[in-house]
Amino acid sequence: MNKHALTTLVKREALRLGFDSCGISKAERLDKEALQLEAWLNQNLHGQMSYMANHFDKRVDPRLLVHGAKSVISFTHNYYSEAAQQEGAPKIAMYALGQDYHEVIKEKLAVLLKSIESNVGKVNARCFVDSAPVMERAWAQRSGLGWQGKNTLLLTKKRGSYFFLAEIILDVELEYDSPVKDYCGTCTKCIDACPTDAIYEPYKVDGSRCISYFTIELKDDVLPVEMKGKFENWMFGCDICQQVCPINSQAMPHSEPLFEPKPALLNRSRKDWEELSEETFRQLFKGSPVKRTKYKGLMRNIKHLG
Repeated sequence: MNKHALTTLVKREALRLGFDSCGISKAERLDKEALQLEAWLNQNLHGQMSYMANHFDKRVDPRLLVHGAKSVISFTHNYYSEAAQQEGAPKIAMYALGQDYHEVIKEKLAVLLKSIESNVGKVNARCFVDSAPVMERAWAQRSGLGWQGKNTLLLTKKRGSYFFLAEIILDVELEYDSPVKDYCGTCTKCIDACPTDAIYEPYKVDGSRCISYFTIELKDDVLPVEMKGKFENWMFGCDICQQVCPINSQAMPHSEPLFEPKPALLNRSRKDWEELSEETFRQLFKGSPVKRTKYKGLMRNIKHLG
């Protein structure tokens, strides 16, 4: 199968599997992004996320992750839902209201990879879903899937930013796409709305000040006193910079049943959450990204909201 035919097959199969877009870029070192990442780490803007400093060379060069890599295939998968939790209840970021995206998307990537191999034979490849040192937003941007907004999330012109990102890195040369224009313009809504000033200037985020960092990544028994009253009722993750983004007014509901918010999460009141038992935590969050914070962490977050 020639390069054009295989590229067409990959993109067609991606759409069939439920991905919203698929773009491809050449596997090479991310020189500009490497300098930016190094500066970000040197300023300690990653806080206690020590893993961000690990495997630096692999993070900026996919050829060190997959021997002989020639292409990085990037995907977006919509998770937007119009369902909402009870008013006044501590909030969970939209992406975490359904089943854990890691497993759902990785299964789809495995199917797509099998389709590639059925046409060209065995390839050297790896699938990634937010679980390895891959600069997924940089690759998605290079592949023309969108641009990194002022909140550093990947934005798409017609659908916004409520997407999961994923990649297949492989040793097959494909046709490569080109980056798209940045449409943020003079808008600063995400910067203005961030209650912890994590977006300290356009296109730059202090990860150690993000509500998602405090409620998911930080493992301290007590959250910083100076952040009291600044979480705007978020107990796991945060969607504020997405909620205020004008482009997200065009977001459309996803079509993946496994990402549908669990009714048991939507129907709990503030009192229900405050009285959450460890056993109920295990039942509610079986197969959920929220497991990551553990019962102790979630109760710490709820207590912090006061």
